[in-house]
Amino acid sequence: MTTAGPTAGAVHAEGDRGDRSGVRTALAGLTTRGRSFLAAGVAAAICAYVLGQSDLLRVGLLLAVLPLVCAAVLYRTRYRVAGSRRLSPGRVPAGSEARVHLRMENVSRLPTGLLMLQDRVPYVLGPRPRFVLDRVEAGGRREVSYRVRSDLRGRYPLGPLQLRLSDPFGMCELTRSFSTYDTLTVIPRVEPLPPVRLSGEAKGHGDGRQRALALAGEDDVIPRGYRYGDDLRRVHWRSTARYGELMVRREEQPQRARCTVLLDTRAVAYAGAGPDSAFEWAVSGAASVLVHMLERGFSVRLLTDTGTSVPGEGSDGFAGMSQESADAAGLMMDTLAVVDHSDEEGLSRAYDVLRGGNEGLLVAFLGDLDEEQAAVLARMRQRGGGALAFLLDSGTWLREPADVPGASDRRGERLRMLREAGWTALGVPPGASLDELWRQADRERSGLAAASGGEGP
Repeated sequence: MTTAGPTAGAVHAEGDRGDRSGVRTALAGLTTRGRSFLAAGVAAAICAYVLGQSDLLRVGLLLAVLPLVCAAVLYRTRYRVAGSRRLSPGRVPAGSEARVHLRMENVSRLPTGLLMLQDRVPYVLGPRPRFVLDRVEAGGRREVSYRVRSDLRGRYPLGPLQLRLSDPFGMCELTRSFSTYDTLTVIPRVEPLPPVRLSGEAKGHGDGRQRALALAGEDDVIPRGYRYGDDLRRVHWRSTARYGELMVRREEQPQRARCTVLLDTRAVAYAGAGPDSAFEWAVSGAASVLVHMLERGFSVRLLTDTGTSVPGEGSDGFAGMSQESADAAGLMMDTLAVVDHSDEEGLSRAYDVLRGGNEGLLVAFLGDLDEEQAAVLARMRQRGGGALAFLLDSGTWLREPADVPGASDRRGERLRMLREAGWTALGVPPGASLDELWRQADRERSGLAAASGGEGP
């Protein structure tokens, strides 16, 4: 994915006669060399006056006047330089690199002098890039690029661009800034998942479920107007005679299977921070499941403990295997890129959202649970679909499990409560692979179905 940044605009370096602030700006732009020349000239002039040496006075005046003339000329010189920025790509997974392309164009009739170009970037993306551009002819352009990389997801502003203008003698430098900036979105890592057949999500388009249209008889058919390419065998002659135009039967629209991904973001449920923390693993896992289910054609929904979902998401979530599925994946990745800890103490708000109907397959990524929240999750188990939970004990992600007294017992008790309620619940050890856990969940679900004599996955 490539996004083009807008033209940053033109930079003007020109003086304003009679403006005292402009004079101060020009003098403040003197470099070390310029200040040294000015100080040496003043000192030589004073010595020449004291000693009565006219030749030394001329040398002192030359040394003092040269940096002042350079500053005045540079300040009054007009440079009209247009700049643009392009990100490739504009949305990048954590730990991957993106390239930023900068383009500078001299839109004036005069050539520029030596230019220093620098772009402002957050420290997490790397050092601030700087480039030295030689003389740019009138109408000429220069293109440079640099790379950025972040192990932390988020939205990072890039810019504004800054130009440092310098005279040929290096006596003065002035800085001019563009006004616009772009945003780089670092999304969670997405791990490819195998296409297992978990109970509750195996029937991708809702086979065996209630159809969207009534099929009680011929009178219940809802026709529509004929479209080029429709099969003539679907022509509904009774409606054609009634409306006076060719009408065809609508195709049966099977109900699309749903998948809800519940992400526990409670601050009290996680300990530690950074790219290797339990919370970041949960966010990455939620992103992986969402993308996987979209690719399989499910209507997916992202839900957090606060009861909120992705802005723009419909009541049935985002539909997969459609032209909008890529945009839907982008919206969910953008939401997960900036998701942070919530101040919620429990999962009751998410339960209120889920208890309103059958959400199909429910996949939950959970932090530390107490007995009360485990009971709330047990009630979330929907009768019509499967439920899969990944339970992270963040304390074990910070220390060895043996160093956490009673951690294994508490985690085992929470897993037992969820499994008794019908969940396929798995504990997530530090650094675990979601791919292996996904396969393990399929094996455990298959074993439960075989033991109960029910339909296998």
